[in-house]
Amino acid sequence: MARVHHYEVDVTWTGNSGTGTSDYRSYERAHEIGADGKTPIAGSSDPSFRGDRDRWNPEELLVASLSQCHMLWYLGLCANAGVVVTAYTDRPRGTMLEEAGGAGRFEEVVLRPRVTVAAPEQVERATTLHGRAHEMCFIANSVNFPVRHEPVILGEPATAASP
Repeated sequence: MARVHHYEVDVTWTGNSGTGTSDYRSYERAHEIGADGKTPIAGSSDPSFRGDRDRWNPEELLVASLSQCHMLWYLGLCANAGVVVTAYTDRPRGTMLEEAGGAGRFEEVVLRPRVTVAAPEQVERATTLHGRAHEMCFIANSVNFPVRHEPVILGEPATAASP
C-alpha cells in the first residue's frame, strides 16, 4: 500500500522597496523560504533575472534537491549492501533553456558525485549502486527532464598492519 507524504513550506516575498510591483524594476526579488522550526533560506531570482547572486535561486535549489535525494538514497543503499562510504561530494550541473518569450525549462541535470569507499574491492559495487539510487530518487522520478549521473569512485588504499 502506498504511503502519502505532505510537505509544507512558507515562501514570503521580502523585496518590496516601497512601491511594490509598480514596474518591473521597482522591486527586489528577495524572499525567504522557511518551515516550522527550521532556519530560513534566503532566496532570490537568478541574477540574469534581476536577482541577488548572494541568495539561493529556485534553479539552484532544484539542482541541489536532485543531488541531495540521490546522495541520501545512495548512502542508504551502500550501508545496506556493506559498502562503506567514507566521503561523498557532488558538484551537479543543471542546464536550463530560456525561450524567446521568457519561459524556460530544464533540459537536464548531471550529477557528478565523487565518492570514497573504505576499500578498493568495494569500488565496483559502489559504482553499481548509483544506478539503483537514481531509480529510487523521489525528486528524479518527479521531473520531466533527464537526470544523469557521472560518478567517480575511489577506494581508500589498504593500510599496512602495524607491528
